[in-house]
Amino acid sequence: MRYFFIEQPADAGSTSLIAGADARHIKTVLRLKPGDKIGLFDGKGSEYEARIIAVSSGRVEVAVARRFPAFTESPLHIIVAQAYLKEKKMDGLVRQLTELGVSRWIPFFADRSVPRPAKNQLAARTQRWEKITKEALKQCRRGRLLDIGAAVSFETVLDLGQTCDLKIIFWEDEIKPAHDSLPQPGQRFEKILVMLGPEGGFTAREIESAQKKGFVTAALGPRTLRAETATVAACVLLQYLYGDMGATGTKKS
Repeated sequence: MRYFFIEQPADAGSTSLIAGADARHIKTVLRLKPGDKIGLFDGKGSEYEARIIAVSSGRVEVAVARRFPAFTESPLHIIVAQAYLKEKKMDGLVRQLTELGVSRWIPFFADRSVPRPAKNQLAARTQRWEKITKEALKQCRRGRLLDIGAAVSFETVLDLGQTCDLKIIFWEDEIKPAHDSLPQPGQRFEKILVMLGPEGGFTAREIESAQKKGFVTAALGPRTLRAETATVAACVLLQYLYGDMGATGTKKS
């Protein structure tokens, strides 16, 4: 069954509208007709079974038959603070982190961040990232949209860590392997903040500042990873150790 995004939550027995590119896709590509069944998601934790009522080029009206909670959300709330990378790398990460069940993504400017977009450019990129995460939700069947934060400073991210159960900064110069730096698998955490650096890595000043704020430094193995690869690897590791990708993960009901 095909799934489509709706802007607002709906109740069983109500009607809802699909507009824009999705509506055009339903009409011209999929050629769905009134009476056909489709799935919906609202990005706020609910999925729906629905039936098409009417189709036009710009909108599709549907009748909602059933609303139910999505069972694909990780029990672990992962916040990824990503040092600003070159534009296309950030676009790809938004999609991959949505698929991996990350809850929130915060871009920040590190000492070695080369791209430093102007304020108006940041707003345009945030809009593009929000579009990417909606598209990714349709593919991976997540229940909630990736929450994309405004770009902030390194110091602001350190302060955000004070509200988390565990805060980690991945650093390529850390000697100890991850299994010696991080808590044992199976421990329960509600919220983890993880910081990843730019292409040139973190500076010694940044690492020292993070450690003073209670961040654990961890490595991702003996090989030097590209910045975007390191982010994906770190999220997979955390979901495996403390989330829903390991042996102790929460299974679907």
